[in-house]
Amino acid sequence: MTRRWITRAIALPLAGSLSLGGLGVGSAAEPSDRALETEAQRFRTECPVDQLVAQALVAQNTEANPEANPRHLARLRADSAADAGPLFSSLGDVLTALPLAAPFPQIHPQVRLGRVPVLMYHDVLPRKEVFFDVTPAEFEAHLRAIRDNGLTPIHLDQLVAHLATGAPLPPKPVLLTFDDGYLGHYEYVYPLLKQYGYPGVFSIYTGKVERNYGRPGLTWAQLREMAADPLVAIAAHSVTHPKNLADLDDSELRWEVTESKRILEEKLGVSVKHFVYPEGNYDERVKAAVRRAGYRSALTMSNQVDRFASESADLLSIDRLGQSKLSLAIAQADGGAPLPPLGSAFNFTAPVRKRQIALDGVSLVLFAGGRPVTLHADSRYQVSEIIADTPAVAAVDGGFFSMKQLDSNIMIGPVYSQNTGQFVPGSAWDLANIVGRPLVLVSPDAVKFVPFDPQQHNTLAGLRKLMPDVTDAFVAGAWLVKDGKGRSPETFRDLFGFDVPRHRAFWGIDQAGQPVVGVSKERIDSVALGELLSRAGLREVVMLDSGASASLAYGDELLVDYTPRPVPHVVALFPPVETWMAKGCGEFPTAAAEPSCNGRDRCLDALTAFLPGTAPLDSVPR
Repeated sequence: MTRRWITRAIALPLAGSLSLGGLGVGSAAEPSDRALETEAQRFRTECPVDQLVAQALVAQNTEANPEANPRHLARLRADSAADAGPLFSSLGDVLTALPLAAPFPQIHPQVRLGRVPVLMYHDVLPRKEVFFDVTPAEFEAHLRAIRDNGLTPIHLDQLVAHLATGAPLPPKPVLLTFDDGYLGHYEYVYPLLKQYGYPGVFSIYTGKVERNYGRPGLTWAQLREMAADPLVAIAAHSVTHPKNLADLDDSELRWEVTESKRILEEKLGVSVKHFVYPEGNYDERVKAAVRRAGYRSALTMSNQVDRFASESADLLSIDRLGQSKLSLAIAQADGGAPLPPLGSAFNFTAPVRKRQIALDGVSLVLFAGGRPVTLHADSRYQVSEIIADTPAVAAVDGGFFSMKQLDSNIMIGPVYSQNTGQFVPGSAWDLANIVGRPLVLVSPDAVKFVPFDPQQHNTLAGLRKLMPDVTDAFVAGAWLVKDGKGRSPETFRDLFGFDVPRHRAFWGIDQAGQPVVGVSKERIDSVALGELLSRAGLREVVMLDSGASASLAYGDELLVDYTPRPVPHVVALFPPVETWMAKGCGEFPTAAAEPSCNGRDRCLDALTAFLPGTAPLDSVPR
C-alpha cells in the first residue's frame, strides 16, 4: 500500500509573531523630545499598531520626573488610588496601551504558557552565618550559570507587564531579587550585577537603613547610588519588617505599607511601585492595604511549595523561588508564547516548539505553534510514518476510526483533510452515537470546535456554512477544556472509559491562539487531564484517542514509552509561513523582516527602541 500524501495547495496565513525578549534594561543613548515625537508620529501613521502606543511614548517622555536620574525609564504619573488597571513604567506603560491587560490585579491567562522563575536572595557576605546566606564567590557562580545556560535576567517592570498582558518575555527569563537591604548588597551584589549587566530588585525595609540590626545595613547614600542605576529596581519591604503583616491592626498595617513607600520615594527620588511581603506572609486584608497604598505588584514566597511567577494567583502575590532552586530555574525557565497577530484570536505563525511540563505527578509532552493540518492516510500506520515526507514538525493520532478491519482508514464521523481534498461523510451507523461530540473545523487562520449535528454537519456544504474556507474537519472524542476551564464528569455523558486512567492524546488551542498537540506520559482520566491542561494555559482542547492508540511523533521519533496501535488519521503541526510584516514597518532596522513576527510586536519593538534604557541586554558590556 502506498500512503497518500499532500496533493493540494495549503492555504497560508499572512502575519507572524515575535517575542518581546530583547527589550531589556541597559545603557541606551537618549533621543531628544523632537526626535521621539517625529518617530512616534511616523509609527502612528505607518504601523498597524494601536495609536495609544505612540501617544504613550510621547507622554512618558514629556511627563517623566525631572528629578529622577535621566537614564531611568520614563515614568507616567498615575493616581495611586485608580483601580482601572495596572500602571507600569516604561515598557509596561506601553504594553498597557494595547488592549491586552487583564483587570488589575488579575494575571493574563496567556501567562500560564510560560514558567518565569523569580529567585530570592538574602545576605551575600564572605562568611555565611545561616543556611540561606550566599558568599560572593557562590553568587558569582550563580551569575555565570545563568549566563552559560542562556537565561536572560529581566527587570521587575518587564515581569509585571508580562503577567498583566501576556506579552512574552525572552525565551529563558529570570528575575533576581534581594531582600532586607544588607550592606553586602552594595559591596558584593551590585558590583557583580553591573559587571554582568543584569537587573536586580532590592527590597528595603526603611527601619534598617543606616542601622545595624544584627547585620550592617545599607546607607541612604549607597541606596541613592543604586537607585540611580537603571539596572536596579527598589521595592518597599515595610518599615520595621514585622514577621507577619496580617497580625497587625489596620492602622499599624497601613503605616507599614504606606510609610515605607513614602520614605523611599522621598529619600531616593524614584517611584516605588512594588512591595515585598516580609517573610512572604500576607492575607486578603494585607493585599487590600498594599493595593490601596498604590503598589502595582507585590512579591511573596513559600517555604512549602516551589512556584514560578507564572503560577501566581495575581499581581499582588507573585511567587518566588529560593536561591537554592537555581537548577530548577535553569531547567524550566520559559518566557511564554508569542502574541497572536493583531485582530485575531489565533496564531498560526509562531514556530513550533516543544513543552514538557509536570503537574501533580503527571508529565505532559506538548508541541505548540505552527499551522494545524490533518492527514488522512489510505490505511493504518504509525504517526511518524504518516508524517514522513511531509513538512510536519510534530503530530498526534487523530480522530476515532473503525476497528472492523485492520487495514481500514474509515473514520467515525465525517472527515475532510488537506492531503486528500476529499470529504468523506460519516456512516449512518455511527452518526447517532456521536451527536454533540466536538466537530473540529480548521481553516487557514482559525479553528472552530462545535457540537456535532449529523443533520447539518455530514456534508461539505454543511461544513462550509459554519466555515466557508474550511480545509480540515473531523469529529473528536470529547472536550477536555472549554473556554479555558476543565470539563466536569457530567459533560462526558456516555463516553466509554472517560473516567479510567489511560494514556491520552489531545489537541487544541492555547491561550496565545497557537495550535497544540500532545500526550500524557502517565495514565490519567479525562476530567483530571482537562484540569491539568487548563492550568497549563490551554483555551480549548479535545481528546483524540486514548489507550493503545495514543501517540505523539516528533519527526520520525515516537514520544511515547510503548509501541502504539497504527492509526489512519493524524493532526499535524506544519511550520509557519515566513512572511514580511505590514508595509511601513519593514524599513526600520528593528523591524527587519524575519520569520515569526507580527505587526503589533514589530512596531512595539521599534517604538520602545527610542526610549532611554531599553537597549537589549546583550548590548550591555559585561
